[in-house]
Amino acid sequence: FEFVESGGGSVQPGGSLKISCSDSRSNLDDIVIGWFRRPLGKDYEGVACISSSDDNTYYADSVKGRFTISRDSDKNTVYLQMNSLKPEDTAVYYCNRPNALVSWGQGTQVTVSS
Repeated sequence: FEFVESGGGSVQPGGSLKISCSDSRSNLDDIVIGWFRRPLGKDYEGVACISSSDDNTYYADSVKGRFTISRDSDKNTVYLQMNSLKPEDTAVYYCNRPNALVSWGQGTQVTVSS
């Protein structure tokens, strides 16, 4: 696995961003894939994940109703649509396998600030 995250940026509170996760070495449709985040100076936190078989989704309480995880099989990409962003969403965001973590990618920085 070699996850590559992209699409982060800086937005004001209440704004939206859509970040992407791709992998040139594996088929993301075959695995449970999740989004994690790591605020500065803190540990990794699971944010959302999507199953491999039926695309069931799971969200942390802190993002439920605001974030949406999805797949595009044709592009071998998993997305995280983030709406109503809050300053506490500021972190580096990573994708990985929630049930069998592998090496972390470089992540993508999301900054929410006025």
